[in-house]
Amino acid sequence: MIILNAENIAEALPYDALIDALDTAFKAGANSPDRSHYPVEVTGGADGTLLLMPCWQAGGKLGVKIATVFPDNSRHELSAVNASYFLMDATTGVPLAVLDGTELTLRRTAAASALAARYLSRGDSKTLLMVGTGKLAPHMVAAHATSRDIDRVLIWGRREQAARKVVENFSVESFSIEPVTDLEAAVHEADIISCATLSIEPIIKGEWLQEGQHLDLVGAFKQDMREADGEAVARAEVFVDTYNGALSEAGDILQAIEEGAMKESDIVGDLSELARGKCQGRSSGEAITLFKSVGTALEDLAAAELVMRNQNA
Repeated sequence: MIILNAENIAEALPYDALIDALDTAFKAGANSPDRSHYPVEVTGGADGTLLLMPCWQAGGKLGVKIATVFPDNSRHELSAVNASYFLMDATTGVPLAVLDGTELTLRRTAAASALAARYLSRGDSKTLLMVGTGKLAPHMVAAHATSRDIDRVLIWGRREQAARKVVENFSVESFSIEPVTDLEAAVHEADIISCATLSIEPIIKGEWLQEGQHLDLVGAFKQDMREADGEAVARAEVFVDTYNGALSEAGDILQAIEEGAMKESDIVGDLSELARGKCQGRSSGEAITLFKSVGTALEDLAAAELVMRNQNA
């Protein structure tokens, strides 16, 4: 059994290859039970969450991710999300590898959104607005810039200094990047809006959205969290990574349904249906599309398998 650290994972998961690997995985499918999540009480702070995410393919590989999400970690200059991934042989159960699950999660999450954007955003999308300044933000930018020919990136965060730090850590020539303080104005300028926050109140308002935009919602992974208001959901053609995840955990979707902004039947399709061609993407160049991601263990397994292939290449 081998142990692979974050640097190993980063080297083995270039975004172009990872996006394609996820596309192939969603076409093929796998056994992916609903993830289990448990609240972890934190004295004097917000509860943490423990997540267990198994997935396997008969005759192939079996994997399980153990992840934690502790929202107050930023106060201690620690990542809110931490994880480890265990990969095994699905025929014998023999352990094969332990992978840094945090890096794996960051990269597969960003790649899943970029895959959705490949199907749902306009082909001429040039400007990306990144809402959120956490560990995931630079990965989201890099993945979306791989999926589309992005030439301008805007970074918005609740703290201007945090947005500036994200910008300062980029050294690229393929696109310009700048922090912004006026979120509404930035939304008006963007072709793709990607949100990766731990917000429990809507950040993106439907009244701000423009025809032809694609809205990517990643951060709200529990029922009491949301990043977009009901009007944003109501105005958009809605797609999800998985139906089960979206309809059991995604606050953006569940709260919009509760408010009457949409019905379950309004969801146009999931990533598997998009990858298999069982549903079309955006209906027109003027449509607003919305992708809601809560994460699925299928993405972890596909990423882990790609790591192992690249390790052995």
